[in-house]
Amino acid sequence: MTLPLDGVLVVDFSQFLSGPLCALKLADLGARVIKIERPGQGDLCRTLYLSDTEIGGTNSLFHAINRNKESFTADLRNQDDRAMLRALVSRADVVMQNFRPGVIERQGFGYEDVRALNPGVVYGSISGYGEDGPWVDLPGQDLLAQARSGLLWLTGSAGDPPMPMGLAAADMMAGNALAQGVLAALVRKARTGQGGLVQTSLLEALLDFQFEVLTTHLNDGGRLPQRSAVNGAHAYLGAPYGVYQTSDGWLALAMTPSLERLADLLNLPALAAWFADPQQAMRDRDAIKTIIAAGVMTHTTAHWLAVLQPADIWCAEVLDWPRLMASDAFQRLRMIQHISGHGASLDTLRGPLRIDGAALTSPRAAPALGADRAALIQEFGLQDRNGKAQA
Repeated sequence: MTLPLDGVLVVDFSQFLSGPLCALKLADLGARVIKIERPGQGDLCRTLYLSDTEIGGTNSLFHAINRNKESFTADLRNQDDRAMLRALVSRADVVMQNFRPGVIERQGFGYEDVRALNPGVVYGSISGYGEDGPWVDLPGQDLLAQARSGLLWLTGSAGDPPMPMGLAAADMMAGNALAQGVLAALVRKARTGQGGLVQTSLLEALLDFQFEVLTTHLNDGGRLPQRSAVNGAHAYLGAPYGVYQTSDGWLALAMTPSLERLADLLNLPALAAWFADPQQAMRDRDAIKTIIAAGVMTHTTAHWLAVLQPADIWCAEVLDWPRLMASDAFQRLRMIQHISGHGASLDTLRGPLRIDGAALTSPRAAPALGADRAALIQEFGLQDRNGKAQA
């Protein structure tokens, strides 16, 4: 099928996770992404190993986030390479970067520089904490942004230390936010011919991630939420909301329309003291959840699912990856795709969208460093600073 961004050219200076994730989303939608990398070393993500898994000389993380792209090596200190990059960005629909504020501008490829070459360009930018202020020069790294955003403080039970998410939430959120902004700017460009600057930051993306609870805080007299001391899962939600240990695993319980109905199904008459006032589900949530926790421990997860799901009690088993992937629900989504190229062959996940009923898949692995430089020079007729065609 013809993908929505077919014919859109993206020149991507970004590295690590947030910017490359945005570029990946655009590539999955059909855009052609040319990844700009330093000669010799390339994107530092090539050597940022999540484990000791190496595929075709590069770590699995780089493959996961840079599949379906082309690699053009360029030394920004080399005037001939800079001349070729200027010619390349002048042809681009989208240019992206995620350096600290001021870095790409000093190299001559900031928004104003690129717009002078390409007035209709859509320029995407991700920073750590915005473009100015006291944090502007601090490392825009995922865990550090999570720490400053309030997310670590909010997560877990009352007695727990600050708890980071088990993945790079800030990078993923910021990359997806930038993709949304770039797509909106491309729609405007198609309608009016006007390009523009799209900016976000790790901090802004994490704040947006918390917009629901922060709205409550901003309109609740500034009161801070109190994490539940028992099975904490959401600081603003009352019992039974949480994750409970069963006799052989774990069971997640979400909101329930009737505590009385839940108490009957769990055979917990001790909960009757809280039936009269639904507000007590929040005020006394730790006491209620302590009783529920003791009751849930008496049977297996499968037992409770068989009892609660037919009664429309919102619940779920807690799965690890092998059990998730063995499930029929996961198999039906066909999320795993095989990619290969440049000496690499591996399984990874496809994009989460389906367009006109078709999943967004691509068999092409991440590029080897500089693998497409010669072909791109020839295709675009790139020249050095003296106007000489490159071989």
